[in-house]
Amino acid sequence: MADGVVTFDYAAWVARYPEFSTVTQPQADGFFAEACLYLDNTASSIVCDLGQRATLLNMLTAHLAALYAGVGGQPASPLVGRVTNATQGSVSVGVDAGPVTASQAWFVQTKYGAAYWQATARYRTMRYVPGPVTPIPFGWPVVGPDWGFR
Repeated sequence: MADGVVTFDYAAWVARYPEFSTVTQPQADGFFAEACLYLDNTASSIVCDLGQRATLLNMLTAHLAALYAGVGGQPASPLVGRVTNATQGSVSVGVDAGPVTASQAWFVQTKYGAAYWQATARYRTMRYVPGPVTPIPFGWPVVGPDWGFR
C-alpha cells in the first residue's frame, strides 16, 4: 500500500478465502482489477483507511471470483438467490433473491458481495451539508409569502 493505493496480495487473499485456492494468481489479479472499478482505489477514494479499503477490495475480489470462477473448485452456479422450491422428477429448481433493491441485487448473489454491501452501508448514506447562510440586507421588505414583491 503506497501513495494511497492498495496493492493486491494474492497470498493474503487466499489465506483469508481458502475456498479460492484453485483460482490462479493471474485470475485473481484480474478480479482485483475489476473490483477497483466498483470501489475507487486511488488517493481520492471515499474509503480513506487503506486497511479498510484492502479488506473491501478483497471482499469484492472474492465476490467476482465466486461469480466467474466458482467456489472450492466447483464451477460458478447460474442460479442467483436462495432456493425456494425443488423438484426431483424432471428436475425443477426455483430461486428467489428476496426483498432487495436494484442496487443491491448484484452484490447479494454471493455471501462475499452481501458482506461487502453491508460493510459499505455507511458510505451509501447521504449527508446533508447546508450551504452558507446569506443574511437578508437591512431594510429588505419581508412581508409575506410573496416577500413583498409586487
